[in-house]
Amino acid sequence: MFGLNGEDISALLHGEFGRFSAPEQALLRMVDALADTPANVSDELYAELRRHFSENELIELAADAAQENFRARWNRVFDVGSDSLYCEIPNR
Repeated sequence: MFGLNGEDISALLHGEFGRFSAPEQALLRMVDALADTPANVSDELYAELRRHFSENELIELAADAAQENFRARWNRVFDVGSDSLYCEIPNR
């Protein structure tokens, strides 16, 4: 998912995944599930992910998502800002 435009970002902010491909939609649901507390990927979602990705691909994708989640939570502890490298997310 490279090169997201403003409409894509807006859709993501509103949970409107329909504009993305089926594999991307499954990944977005996985990332949301991994960010929840407790993190849980249902058997149904895992089966859907396996239709689009190999086991090795899923290991890498889940590791990337978990690392970003870790980094975001770590940064909050120390109030690390973004150096204005992102756009402000409006309240939902």
